[in-house]
Amino acid sequence: MNRHESPADIWADGDHELGEGARWVDGRLIYVDILAGRLLEVVEDGRRTPRELLRLDVPLGAVAPVYGRPGHWIAAAGTGIALLTPDGRPEWLARPEEHSPVPTRMNDGVCDPHGRFWAGSMPYDGTLGAGSLYRTDPDGSVHRVLDGMTIVNGPAFAADGDLLYVADSAAGVIHRCTLDRDGNPTGREEFARVTAGGSPDGMTVDDTGRLWVAVWGHGVVHRYRPDGTLDATIPLPTPQPTSVCLVPEGGRLLITTARHGLTGATGVAGAVLAVTVDATAPAARAFGAP
Repeated sequence: MNRHESPADIWADGDHELGEGARWVDGRLIYVDILAGRLLEVVEDGRRTPRELLRLDVPLGAVAPVYGRPGHWIAAAGTGIALLTPDGRPEWLARPEEHSPVPTRMNDGVCDPHGRFWAGSMPYDGTLGAGSLYRTDPDGSVHRVLDGMTIVNGPAFAADGDLLYVADSAAGVIHRCTLDRDGNPTGREEFARVTAGGSPDGMTVDDTGRLWVAVWGHGVVHRYRPDGTLDATIPLPTPQPTSVCLVPEGGRLLITTARHGLTGATGVAGAVLAVTVDATAPAARAFGAP
């Protein structure tokens, strides 16, 4: 295993309580501050100052762009899945966690290469097995795909969209699922387990099939080969990285972080960090893209 030697620098300053969901969309970084319900962007304009695009009155876990509708998003928010207009007005497609036995919110989410939006949920109190993974099809229908997990994070996809990676952060496990053409799991295996402290959080797959994982609580990013071998560790100057985004043009890994739960001087917690890497990944896929 290699220890990555390039230092992590502040790429965009910020004091976000729970930055998450980093995605590269139309030449800019898009991400959320979950508990504040904020959607933010950072443009490469020299200053790289975060700008609020919209704000919800419920937690905002993650978004993906909507195909052919600039400024519109599909979102994992509150207790369900919504379409968002540029002014932040939600059109709810479904709220599957609205009447859960314990208070539960939506968490991380991403579109696969087939234009389907996948998002996980998590109980506020950490009740074991109360989290689920949902798939939203281009027709707007929402389906529970996996259950029995606790804090559902990730999801990330291989280039063809037929391999799904999803983390159960509370268990420290990253699962890999094979999918059929309709997006239903046909197999599931333990891909990797984080054992050296911390929990797997946001993830992305690069163009060579390697999985990059933010490790919450341990202040590192892990990189795994397609066979599940941990082949690189990237140390960070803050303990709570939350998500990772590889810039399509190459050369940069962007990492959102959080200050949630930290006390005293929090340093760079809440900023977006950047590390020089030799890797690329596609820009964020759009919901409903053909």
